[in-house]
Amino acid sequence: MAATVILEPRGRCCWDQPVNIKVHGLAPEQKVTLRASLRDEKGALFRAHARYCADMDGELELARAPALGGSFAGLEPMGLIWALEPEKPLLRLVKRDVQTPFAVALEVLEGHEPDPRRVLGRTVHERDFLPTGVRREPVRAGRVRATLFLPPEPGPFPGVVDISGAGGGLPEYRASLLAGKGFAVMALAYYNYEDLPKSLEILHLEYFEEAVNYLLNRPEVKGPGLGLLGISKGGDLCLSMASFLKGITAATIINGSVANIGGVLHYKDKTLPPLSANRNRIKVTKDGLVDIMDALNSPLEGPDQKSFIPVERAECTFLFLVGLDDHNWKSEFYANEASNRLQAHCKEKPQIICYPGAGHYIEPPYFPMCQASLHTLVGSPVIWGGEPRAHAMAQVDAWKQLQTFFHKHLGDGK
Repeated sequence: MAATVILEPRGRCCWDQPVNIKVHGLAPEQKVTLRASLRDEKGALFRAHARYCADMDGELELARAPALGGSFAGLEPMGLIWALEPEKPLLRLVKRDVQTPFAVALEVLEGHEPDPRRVLGRTVHERDFLPTGVRREPVRAGRVRATLFLPPEPGPFPGVVDISGAGGGLPEYRASLLAGKGFAVMALAYYNYEDLPKSLEILHLEYFEEAVNYLLNRPEVKGPGLGLLGISKGGDLCLSMASFLKGITAATIINGSVANIGGVLHYKDKTLPPLSANRNRIKVTKDGLVDIMDALNSPLEGPDQKSFIPVERAECTFLFLVGLDDHNWKSEFYANEASNRLQAHCKEKPQIICYPGAGHYIEPPYFPMCQASLHTLVGSPVIWGGEPRAHAMAQVDAWKQLQTFFHKHLGDGK
């Protein structure tokens, strides 16, 4: 019997959009296994599978039928995407070229056996990272190395600077997807890219100031201020930018630190040393992976107080998105301490949204949770924390929350 796999919406869609998967042409109450697979741009294979039963009419719709086991269980219409796991351990799914889609192969296999072989139907589902009409423009202006994404409509648009974590380079996928929501988003590289510094040992905030001024001066960008969006190391950089630079109206910090991390940060006559760590507090899991959550010292004690970013200087509004199972560092503690410092100086209390079961890398919706991978600064694989389903749900909500926050505080651009 041949089964037909139907996708709604039909054809390609953006990575952050849900898709409804249906299977027609099965026998009444037929047992089947659905399998998804994807290869990243380096050829690494990611896979997920789930077992289902067709209804009395031989139809299967993932929005109505619970998975009976496999990579996940229960009613999870997008489970075959967010539950993808690498064939080889310690790999994180990232998109390197936003101008091409990820192609997800979907197969319907007969039965619920551990390794079903007979394929009843298949299709390929392409998921884009460059929304229809969004313009991609490489930026090489002065020292600034970035990529600007502009919505298709006439501007001006609210402007956002997007800063990634300590992996370096120039990840663009979050900026490109966010531009599809009506923002002019500039993904900003800051080290280990082209002629930028090769390490985080010494960074100068003047570089980030030049980037802010460049974006504000673009005719497509609505002023008077910008939004900042940073994750991990990008989060503490955004806090520093908001604290020292002009032209910042709103900042979203995803699992960021309230202290300067990784290297010295200079701005004019001011210097923020990096928060120190105690390697004796590093733990090793039963699987031989490193858990660094307790390694960093407290920025509230001793010489490490000098690493605390002076957030009380900021004139912008803050949103902190926190994974409560973050094992990279104590994100909830950092968000609360930033809030305490702001309120102690009679500044607006920031919005803090905490997600139980979410780990460190809170990405756009449907990116699979990465259990563990190489940490650039540590030099070995570390665990990032998180429970896959809770993490997936957190990503969907966080994506909505940051858009609502930016639309509210930056305006809707027309």
